[in-house]
Formats: sequence, structure tokens, C-alpha cells
Amino acid sequence: MHELSVCQSIISQVLEVAKQNKAKSVFKISLQIGPLSGVEASLLEAAFPIACAGTIAENAKLETELLPIKVRCQICGNENEAKINHLLCSACNSWQTELISGDEMLLRSIELDK
Repeated sequence: MHELSVCQSIISQVLEVAKQNKAKSVFKISLQIGPLSGVEASLLEAAFPIACAGTIAENAKLETELLPIKVRCQICGNENEAKINHLLCSACNSWQTELISGDEMLLRSIELDK
């Protein structure tokens, strides 16, 4: 389960931000996850308590938001949502599209107690 190592990396970043802000604890961590990121949100949520154990983020709530897959058509220029393994333009049905969203995992926000 590589989600544990991903979670440990996120917690490392969160703790660095908390340290820079002289925080006593972390209340909430918000992530945005695209379906093509290679990270399974439910597995990340299961690994979260393990990664936080013994840190100032131990009691933090993890909030995940699933992002849509978006493509830009190189033929007609249309931007639209697409499905996994079906990255076609919904306007002209072209397969010549460019992925513009859906493969990212972003640390959206951190709520700290100073």
C-alpha cells in the first residue's frame, strides 16, 4: 500500500508548515485528489491515522475532495470533463485531447491551532 508512504510525505509537509507557524496542533488537512493521480482516497484515509500517530497532527481530520478529469481538445479547443480511459472531446468526439486536470494530488489547506 503505497498510500501510507504518500500519507507520510503529506504529514511531513504539514508538520513543516506547522513548525514554521509555531502551531500547537493540526485540526484539519484538506486534499484534492484526481482519479488519475494513482492514489486511492479510501486507502489514503485508512493510512492517515498511522502516518499521524505521535505527531501534533494525531487528532487532525483528513478531508478529501475528488477532482474531475478535464481535457482540452486540440481540434476544436473545447474544455470538458472526461471519464477514465475515455479522454474524448464531448463536443467533436476527437481523441486528440490534452489532459488539463485529474492527475494531481494537492494539499489544499491546513487548519492549525497556534
